[in-house]
Amino acid sequence: MDGDDAGVGAGVRNSVSGGTVFGAVVQAERIDSLVVEAPPAYWPPRQLPAPLPGFVNRTEERRTLRELAEAAGGQGVRTVVVTGLGGVGKTQLIAHCVRSDLGAFFPDGQVYVDLADVRRDGAVDVAGVLGDWLHAFGVPYGRQPAGLGGRADLFRTVTAGKRVLVVVDNVRQAPEIRALTPGDGLLVATSRTMLPALRMDGAVQLVVDPLDEREAIGIVRGWPVAQGEGPAAAELVRRCGGLPLALRAVGEWLVERPQLGLDDAVRSLAPWGGAAGGGWADEGAVDVMEQVFDSVLRQMPDHTRALYRFLGALPGTTFPAALPRAAGLPRVDAALGDLMTSHLVVAVGPGRHGAAPAGPPHRFRMHDLARAHAATEAAALPEEAARSLLRTVADFYAEAVAHADRSIGGRFRLQGPPARSLAELGFSEGAFSGEGQGLDWLDAERGNILAVLRAAAREGLHDAVWRICESLWPLFHERARHADSLEAHPLGIEAARWENRPDAEIRMRNQLARAHAALGDLDRAAEELRAAEPLLAPAEDARLRGMLAETGGLVALAQGRTADARDRFTAALAANTERGDQHGIVVQSYHLADAVRASGDHAEARRLLAAALGLARETGDLAMLPKLTLLTARVHADAGEVAQAVAAAADAAEQAGEQGLTSKIQEALELLLGLARRSGDTALAGSCERRLAELRGPGDRPGGA
Repeated sequence: MDGDDAGVGAGVRNSVSGGTVFGAVVQAERIDSLVVEAPPAYWPPRQLPAPLPGFVNRTEERRTLRELAEAAGGQGVRTVVVTGLGGVGKTQLIAHCVRSDLGAFFPDGQVYVDLADVRRDGAVDVAGVLGDWLHAFGVPYGRQPAGLGGRADLFRTVTAGKRVLVVVDNVRQAPEIRALTPGDGLLVATSRTMLPALRMDGAVQLVVDPLDEREAIGIVRGWPVAQGEGPAAAELVRRCGGLPLALRAVGEWLVERPQLGLDDAVRSLAPWGGAAGGGWADEGAVDVMEQVFDSVLRQMPDHTRALYRFLGALPGTTFPAALPRAAGLPRVDAALGDLMTSHLVVAVGPGRHGAAPAGPPHRFRMHDLARAHAATEAAALPEEAARSLLRTVADFYAEAVAHADRSIGGRFRLQGPPARSLAELGFSEGAFSGEGQGLDWLDAERGNILAVLRAAAREGLHDAVWRICESLWPLFHERARHADSLEAHPLGIEAARWENRPDAEIRMRNQLARAHAALGDLDRAAEELRAAEPLLAPAEDARLRGMLAETGGLVALAQGRTADARDRFTAALAANTERGDQHGIVVQSYHLADAVRASGDHAEARRLLAAALGLARETGDLAMLPKLTLLTARVHADAGEVAQAVAAAADAAEQAGEQGLTSKIQEALELLLGLARRSGDTALAGSCERRLAELRGPGDRPGGA
């Protein structure tokens, strides 16, 4: 190596005899001795909600599902649409069938989504759903295509030849799920409407009617409560419309009150003369459930009714347990227990990406009919009280999201630290302290966060809006939630304008530009950058100028304008140097070296990388070391300097291994493997192949570990 590469590949000498170009024995031994941690234990995803007790034996429906599962055991995909009224038990039917009848048919994976959780103003983020499922099947977020089409193609590829079950709840129209079809297996969609377009595609229709009187009375007879007179059970079934959700809520309410019997439950429910099975509109089910919820809530203590109204006012579909605690509601745990006992609220457990479950659930969901009823209760709040509640919720998320963001890294931020500690926000001690916990929480809460952003923007809570948007950057960037970014950042831009914060608007436009660039819309990205540039004059922090220059350089590089990219990265480097931001200097040196490499100036690229490596070592910026060293290897490879490229790539693999950066180990090994094959070094190629197989684990899952 020449003097510009001092420190890169230090200690490596290509002096082994035998005529090979770059020392096959030495390099192969280095790779063989590389410490590669075993990939994390992988569980095929099992994402369906756990079945609840009290399920009745829907014999015909279960038989139909089993026949479809058997037919889906071969090649191809079968689709079934399960339709019925809200509260009739569609999801529970599927959950119980999977637990008792179907699970063995789909050993390769069972994925689930409730579209109500990812529906934004009527539109569904299908690309986001696919991203989660691909991750569950072992494809890291960073290795997934950005767009919907690419993810749909990859999902079909990943699931081809596998026995996979896909369950999609709360479908409103056929296009919402067509891209969610696996390569092979069974797709089950639940809906309150018939979805005739899917039937035209060949889907099987399965109608779930309310329980008939005999089945429903059988459930009631099994309750450990005073039965009262004989006709009471039949009357209770009639007033509950044969809906399992209504019966379950009444039954749990009675079990908690042993002094009451069926006659008391009947008296608490107003007579209802409809027929729940008479059509596909939900009016009948809603009438029944309103009566049941009213009856149950009347008997609840004040603190439980207060929590119920609070939940009805929330913008999202789920909620973290910390939120009502931070809002100062009384006896939250007891109230939450009451609502869970009555099946008005259910826990949303961890392990949503196919990993082994660990720890108690900390997030919860109301049944959608219960949520609608609670919203009606909350609508009675005075206008000022409702606005105050929304401010409380927005402030909670602004601070909780900021805590999660700060647990991920030390990047430059405009906003100061959160005013309240995690404990003051109702979180347990040590929340977000584990690896990836902050990012996982942001991801799990993203639907609620976006709903809060929309509501806060409508109510003029601008300070909370832009702060939440700024703190969401690691979610948008690391998990490739580009559709969410495209929705959130225009709200952040408007909020920054209202707050007269040009620095915040610069940040919002820059982050929005990065989302457009990731999706391949480079012209839109450039437009956002141009709109931000006039705002730089009043901005005090030079890093904002550097931020725009960096993104502009990335756009220019993607467009093949290498000279422009060099100029922009040079400006970004100067801005970070002016502020003394050493991490920023390292990052911008990396980008500038990449642009210089693209222009063919290998000597200058090596010089920049050598300086950046020295600063990264000096400042302890360890995460950048393998990136810089790997780029150094690519520069050598481009220049035809195979020996130096191999040595640097081996260094990068070792650096990544020391930090447990699996994706970087894999990149380095893949580069080494290509170099070994290029020069015919079978010993090194074999070592790389063995290490890559170890990283990817059993079955060589797509995307690696």
